[in-house]
Amino acid sequence: MTSDRPRSGRQLRIAAHGYEAVIASVGASLRSLTFRGRDLVVPFDADEVRPGYRGTTLAPWPNRIVDGEYEFGGLRHRLPLTEPERGQALHGLLAWAEYADRLVEDDRVVLAAVIEPQTGYPFRVEVETEYRVDENGLQQTVTARNVGADAAPWGTGPHPYLVAGPSPLDAWTMLLPASEVLTVTPDRLSPVEREPVERHPHWDFRTEREIGDVFIDHAFTGLARTEGVAEVRVTAPDSSGVAMTWDERCPWVQVHTADTPSVPSTHRIGLAVEPMTCPPDAFNSGTDLIVLPPASSSAASWVIAAI
Repeated sequence: MTSDRPRSGRQLRIAAHGYEAVIASVGASLRSLTFRGRDLVVPFDADEVRPGYRGTTLAPWPNRIVDGEYEFGGLRHRLPLTEPERGQALHGLLAWAEYADRLVEDDRVVLAAVIEPQTGYPFRVEVETEYRVDENGLQQTVTARNVGADAAPWGTGPHPYLVAGPSPLDAWTMLLPASEVLTVTPDRLSPVEREPVERHPHWDFRTEREIGDVFIDHAFTGLARTEGVAEVRVTAPDSSGVAMTWDERCPWVQVHTADTPSVPSTHRIGLAVEPMTCPPDAFNSGTDLIVLPPASSSAASWVIAAI
């Protein structure tokens, strides 16, 4: 017996004002996003096991928990090491979960899944994500609701790989209005220290400039904002491009140049831009960690738009 259900789950298409997005139900993943036929993110095929975390929704934490261990509520918790080569717990617990439909319209979908109490995260949190397209682009909003009996640690963010245009990533320019970078260890990418970008000029993109061959897989903060909104812009030599914006609910952003030299088909094919409610390893540091009391909720959102 065979199934005609795609490997990435149900396919939910939304479109308006020249934008078209396809959401895959596994991981509530942004499988593709185009504007007038031009890719704004690196897509993947419907009947493909999603490559890594491309386009997925990160919950209940973004990025890494070092050694997969943390203390919360006076108890020590140990999570599965989902990044075994680095010995880290990576990108939460819902990346491969099947989300249920809450609402499906021509320009808007709402999906939901529940994190059930489990080893390492004995909390029950309902996660709802809304994708909507309008004249301003694609907006995603992630809302967490604590439906359990105990306070729960929480963080979230998206994982799109932005595409400025057909030219190589090294030729794109980037505007990243961040004055601080979180340095990491070279082997495991574990957080080390929050430092001014002046100490690391290769990561200082406060003035828009070419990315070149610089390697980036770091979290940035100290974001300059206009009316509360931070913006990262990526532009190709032909002046096409893509922008991502978000408000103060995400004081951090992870930027990654998708370096996979051993896999040429994916090497530097897009720029991951991941607004985050908290930095890497926030379950240990407590920095900007959201704590959800029972029956409470927290929401964060971001927008991807064509330039």
